Amino acid sequence: MKPVIVLTTVGASYDATPLARDLVERRLAACVNVVDGIRSIYRWQGKVEDEGEKLLIMKTVEERVPELRKALLSRHPYDVPEFIVLPIDAAEGTYREWLIESVSTE
Repeated sequence: MKPVIVLTTVGASYDATPLARDLVERRLAACVNVVDGIRSIYRWQGKVEDEGEKLLIMKTVEERVPELRKALLSRHPYDVPEFIVLPIDAAEGTYREWLIESVSTE
């Protein structure tokens, strides 16, 4: 199994805790970090926007990404949700083992 990081953002006022907890409880993510207080400047519908957001950093494995994507996008508050998957080229041995075990369905 290959560990990956999945990124998404939600609005600053969105309570991401229930979503994060659900993803971990369903073993779709080993861990979800909810990083509050980020600022995003982006182009949306022809205008440059400047908004507060929260960043969700989800640690999982490639094999769980399709299910994670489906679960996340079905509950995501945005019309066009960010869903970026980044490979983890190296992870410390016991952390890697923990991550894989945490999302294993066997």
